[in-house]
Amino acid sequence: VPATLHVDAPSPHIDWSAGSVELVTEARPWPVVDRPRRAAVSSFGISGTNAHVIVEQPAEPADVAPAPTEGLVRTEAVLWPLSARSTTALAHQAQRLARHVREHPEHDPAAVAWSLATTRAALDQRAAVVGTDRDDLLAGLDALASGLPSSALVTGTAGVHGSGPVFVFPGQGGQSVRMAAGLVGRCGPFDARLGECQRAFAPYLDVDLVSVLTGEDDAWLGRVEILQPVLFAVGVCLAEVWRSAGVEPAVVIGHSQGEMAAACVAGVLSLDDAARAVILRARALSALAGSGGMLAVDLPEAEVAARIEGVPGTVVAVLNGPGHVVVSGPPQTLADLRESWLVEGVRARPVPFDYASHNPAVEQVRERMLTDLAGLSPRPGQVRMVSTVTGDWAEPQGMDGGYWYTNLRQPVRFEQAVRTAVAAGHVTFVEVSAHPVLTLPVTAILDDTDTTGHTLSTLRRGDDDP
Repeated sequence: VPATLHVDAPSPHIDWSAGSVELVTEARPWPVVDRPRRAAVSSFGISGTNAHVIVEQPAEPADVAPAPTEGLVRTEAVLWPLSARSTTALAHQAQRLARHVREHPEHDPAAVAWSLATTRAALDQRAAVVGTDRDDLLAGLDALASGLPSSALVTGTAGVHGSGPVFVFPGQGGQSVRMAAGLVGRCGPFDARLGECQRAFAPYLDVDLVSVLTGEDDAWLGRVEILQPVLFAVGVCLAEVWRSAGVEPAVVIGHSQGEMAAACVAGVLSLDDAARAVILRARALSALAGSGGMLAVDLPEAEVAARIEGVPGTVVAVLNGPGHVVVSGPPQTLADLRESWLVEGVRARPVPFDYASHNPAVEQVRERMLTDLAGLSPRPGQVRMVSTVTGDWAEPQGMDGGYWYTNLRQPVRFEQAVRTAVAAGHVTFVEVSAHPVLTLPVTAILDDTDTTGHTLSTLRRGDDDP
């Protein structure tokens, strides 16, 4: 029985001679008696909230035989790293390792992982085989040995990492029913951060994040005031999963509303400020529902800008990459433009929004946003950030309510932002989302700049387990 802390003398306001209650002033053994021992534990909160729990000694467990280990499936992934001086040697190493593992089924996959990570030289050609059990890991090795693609396999070349990875947060586009549901309840860092997001959302939005992510109802996908905050939460939580695995961003970039998740992960906005900003921004945007639309066009910005010059209410809203932009404007105008481009053989696809972001139409909600977002307290942050409003390095102290209105009103200069990061030596880009949206544009920018780099996604629809 532990001693009560900070007891100088028993309270004189209590008659300690009556009854059998006494203060425990030093630790003492808890005697065994002929019934289960019970303890009462009280908590007296500062606000007046009191809690009282009675804890009972559990029954002694019966002797049971050890459970068999054969056929058990791990709930967490195991990673087997391999490296070699050439891709041919890497394939041969995978073949040898697979043969050895099959010959020694008694080897624990985690022990193999430890040995590969700590006892082997790390050479230039790299591969990582990931799985939750022995069969998955062997399938990845077989794919590597045969030169075949596999969802359990990642390959690459060491040294192509610049000065640190860039976390990229998309806006909309990666959403789906049950996105990231495979992590809920199975990934501690994800769950912990999701709980923090839930608490930060509470003053502004009555939505249960776990229910939304794990449920079958898709109505929320059509409600921007719920969709955008949920996407924000998923991005912030996935960034925490990367960090828990030891992957720290050197730079963050956010696309449209994704810039709020980027600012939160960078430490420029607190989670409470970022939650307030994304919820109230989305609520203001919902007031524009039905007033416009957006159209993705596979043409360079200059060609598109020349085509829509003078067309009322129509602008280039998003610059995603070489030869890929998004136009926003009135629905019928976009439909006419799309038809004319399709006749010319130009790919043009409607984006499923019923409002025109990054367009003069946003000016209707300017005063509302400036009022709603007054009082945000941006901070210097711990991670560098490239602004997709300017395409250049962000000035964190200026990312107040006015900045976030500008983020919704002005074009998304994503291509320029990525080029800024590449020019600074960053060539590894990790898209932090439930489904890849920006990996192809980033790859196109790397190719256009003749840069050798890596572009990684985080989750995919239907492939979202730990």
